[in-house]
Amino acid sequence: YVENAKKIAATRDMTTQKLREMGFTVLDSKANFIFAKSNAVSGRVLYEELKKKGVLVRYFGKEKIKDFVRITIGTDEQMDVLLEKTKELLAEGGKA
Repeated sequence: YVENAKKIAATRDMTTQKLREMGFTVLDSKANFIFAKSNAVSGRVLYEELKKKGVLVRYFGKEKIKDFVRITIGTDEQMDVLLEKTKELLAEGGKA
């Protein structure tokens, strides 16, 4: 259990750092998920466009968190896909 928790924490920290390098605001987390937002694209659009690319994140339309998506930490490979698809989306200008 402890080793698995350490691996999840390391993957979470790596994902947080890479998203921040892409200009995202990522709230500090000790959980198996992170909340992230971009100034380049809204939370709703990020959710919808990532879904079209086969990447699922959670979006809550509530006023205080509508700019954020909730990203559950997966395997390193899954997080690499999330990061790559997010880069593609930002390069495309966010679309919708």
